[in-house]
Amino acid sequence: MLEKHEFAAANLQAKGTLDLKSGQSSTGSGGNDTLKKKNIHGILNAVSWGILFPLGAIIARYMRTFESADPAWFYLHVFCQVLAYAIGVAGWGTGLKLGSESPGITYSAHRNIGIALSVLATVQIFALFIRPKKDHKYRFYWNIYHHSLGYAILVLGIVNVFKGLNILSPEHKWRTAYTVMIITLGGISLLLEVITWIVVLKRRYKKSTKPYDGYSNGN
Repeated sequence: MLEKHEFAAANLQAKGTLDLKSGQSSTGSGGNDTLKKKNIHGILNAVSWGILFPLGAIIARYMRTFESADPAWFYLHVFCQVLAYAIGVAGWGTGLKLGSESPGITYSAHRNIGIALSVLATVQIFALFIRPKKDHKYRFYWNIYHHSLGYAILVLGIVNVFKGLNILSPEHKWRTAYTVMIITLGGISLLLEVITWIVVLKRRYKKSTKPYDGYSNGN
């Protein structure tokens, strides 16, 4: 009876290589090189889709609430997202390279999500060049599109990082470290969400009670 081969960490570190077309095997550093490329691929994508993109989204959503942070928040947001995109493209490239070198191994869900992320992020980056001005009639619709696409990228990115961790099966501490990072970012977002609503509601209250044309309501 044939036994199912598990792609666990110990197996991924194997030194032997197998040519699936010829059926011949050999020993050498091929397995170690492949593992190194997998680690690079995982680190690049975890930093890009799993950390920088969420951080850029947090900056855009919460910093712009404070008038004193304008336009600094916008440049920080763009910097984070462009850097994340560049690193993500590098990670995607290493993934394609790994796929071409392993024709007998296919992780369909992980690959398809990765392709979707690259396409969506490319559209998102180029959308900056057609961003309407604040007072333009189409700015409202552009904002809906930009935010929707951005949140889709965030969710897919985090999901795919965890799928990659399942495939690579690194030491438990790395999965724990990334999980703690995501929980921390989520906690910061929740705290900032509360602070933002307090600031917005106070601002609205001040506007509603502000005297009209400089005169008090009793005059």
